[in-house]
Order: sequence, then C-alpha cells, then structure tokens
Amino acid sequence: MTKNSICAWQDLALGAAILEPGNAANLKTGAWRTLIPVLDEDKCIKCGLCAVYCPEFCITERKDGFFRPDFDYCKGCGICANECPKKAIAMVMEDK
Repeated sequence: MTKNSICAWQDLALGAAILEPGNAANLKTGAWRTLIPVLDEDKCIKCGLCAVYCPEFCITERKDGFFRPDFDYCKGCGICANECPKKAIAMVMEDK
C-alpha cells in the first residue's frame, strides 16, 4: 500500500478475532502485572464475591473453601480486593 492509496475495511487484518474456540487457555496473560492479590484467611468468609467480580474469571474455589486466583491469568487489577466485603484481600507488589 502506498502513502496515497485508500484502504477498505475489507483489506484490514483481523484483530482481536477468536479464530479457534477455547483458545484463551493457551494465552497466559498474567506475566505483566505489578500487583498481586494476597488473601488473609483469618478475615475471609469464603463468600466468593472475589470470583464473581473477577473480570478474567481466574479465581476459583479450592478444596479448603478459599477462593484463589490462577496467576497465569490474573492481571493484578485489584477488583477482587476492592469488592471483598471483609477486606481480606490486599494488593501487594509482586516479587519477580
């Protein structure tokens, strides 16, 4: 394409398109975070609101009843800490 040529929308490359169902599990997106959620089990009431509000759906209930994030996908946004009614989640700098 030259400087003066016109590009039609049909000529644009696909962006953010899901070409294969179920491919999100292959995209480990948590590597760029700077903050990490740390759970205080003494304060936690195991309500699961952290999992409900997590935009990445990476928080799941474990066998002990506590909800923990999968750090391969957690981006450290802090929504879980903000929504926790008991303030049992603190966002701290991650040591890498």
